[in-house]
Amino acid sequence: MPDYLPFDPEPRSPDPLPPEGSCDCQFHVFGPRDKYPVRPGAAYEMPTATIETALGLHKKLGISRGVIVQATTYGSDHQIVLDALSIAGPGYRGCANALVLLECDDAYIAKLDAAGVRGARFNRQGLGISMSKNDFDRAVSRIKELGWYAKFQPEATGIMSQLPLFDKLDIPVMIDHMGRPNPQESMSSPSLQTLLELLKRGNFWVMLSLTEKVSQSGYPWDDVLPIAHACIDAAPDRIVWGSDWPHPVSIKQPPNEGDLMEQLYRYAGSPEMVQKILVDNPVNFFGFES
Repeated sequence: MPDYLPFDPEPRSPDPLPPEGSCDCQFHVFGPRDKYPVRPGAAYEMPTATIETALGLHKKLGISRGVIVQATTYGSDHQIVLDALSIAGPGYRGCANALVLLECDDAYIAKLDAAGVRGARFNRQGLGISMSKNDFDRAVSRIKELGWYAKFQPEATGIMSQLPLFDKLDIPVMIDHMGRPNPQESMSSPSLQTLLELLKRGNFWVMLSLTEKVSQSGYPWDDVLPIAHACIDAAPDRIVWGSDWPHPVSIKQPPNEGDLMEQLYRYAGSPEMVQKILVDNPVNFFGFES
């Protein structure tokens, strides 16, 4: 298993600080390994990144809400997310790995729901967790029963190979990482054009995240600006932002979170849109108190 680079240990505060009630809609927690063992066959393992460190980061960034997303590293064992939600408190929600809907019983799922888990994520194939069509349909049926949302992590090449899975879904759907289009294709990227079509429907949302890996030009990530602007223009009320801290499977030094938040300000273009993306839209999607 390769070694991946840890997060920047000295995050800086963005200028200006974000509005009150801002939400980091995707981050992960890892380790320590002696407390949270890695599942057999895990595609990757990250350096320790605890909930306490994440909360310290959020304080530095001016963030008071967040969504803890289960990493494939732990599969269907969600103890690390349960513990993190208990520590983080009512301003935080969780997103399960969809595998849990196939491998665990109703009592365990109810425990996740009671702790604040509100969705289930389907990961890209390269991370070692995949499902048959029948298993996928079973998982989606369970999501509907729970009143959760489905979340999709795009493949490194975009969303086109996954499109048959979610194209017809009538539940709330969150597409991560702007659909991971290729900036070199500009607006002609099939992943971007398909995402913009999906956003015309009322149940599809998109997360502005993974800027540093979507970009082909590198910091200051100018090539991602047209992609983010197109997403915002298509559905300004169904856009959220996530740091993706601590930036799993990074083979280059992960960015400073202050830079990522200031990039979001560039995406948004106005304080009113920053308010929507960081505060109002997460309240609507994740059920935070307004």
